[in-house]
Amino acid sequence: MQRIAIAPSQFQQGQILLTKEQQHYLGRVLRLREGDRFIAMDGRGKWWLAQLAGEQAQVLESLTVETELPISITLMVALPKGNGFDEVVRCCTELGVTCIAPVLSDRTLLDPSPQKLERWRRIATEAAEQSERSFVPTILEPVAFNTAVTANQTSHRYICEARGEYPHLNKVLSSISDEIVIATGPEGGWTTQEIENAKSAGFQPVSLGRRILRAVTAPVVALSLITAICEV
Repeated sequence: MQRIAIAPSQFQQGQILLTKEQQHYLGRVLRLREGDRFIAMDGRGKWWLAQLAGEQAQVLESLTVETELPISITLMVALPKGNGFDEVVRCCTELGVTCIAPVLSDRTLLDPSPQKLERWRRIATEAAEQSERSFVPTILEPVAFNTAVTANQTSHRYICEARGEYPHLNKVLSSISDEIVIATGPEGGWTTQEIENAKSAGFQPVSLGRRILRAVTAPVVALSLITAICEV
């Protein structure tokens, strides 16, 4: 059954007030007609079975969906060049990330515009719909890496580093029960000073393996390792 994401404010007294864009998508793209059913999700954990009725939809029943991971994952990603971050957002949303925090590192080349942030949030919404998530991940505004590492006080914080003798990520995950922050670097990797700053802020350096991963591959590998541990 087709799914669309709605804003929580669109659900009112058993009805879903559809936007013009949603009406077009349901009618012209999905070819739904009046009386056809679809699933609406508010991105905050609520799903409803709804029936199309002109410019609105009638909610038929609430649905229970259990697709979320048992822990909260914040992914801190040094922005890669080009449009690589689009794929990071899409894949990591599918894998179950809770929050994505794009950061500007010393080697970051991208200077994102406000339109980029809007695009990333739209991609997250679409990926959450596709993967039947209950929640749409939060995409934060980009900030400097050194600002980001000092702002987060989660107990379990890790920074992935390709160089150096650090324990593999899958060796340190067994004790995590509620929340984790994982940081992956830019093209060329983190600078020595960035690693030191992260360690001073409470981050533990970890490895993702012996191979050098691309900046858009490392976040997906990190999330895959975490989800594999969580869902065993």
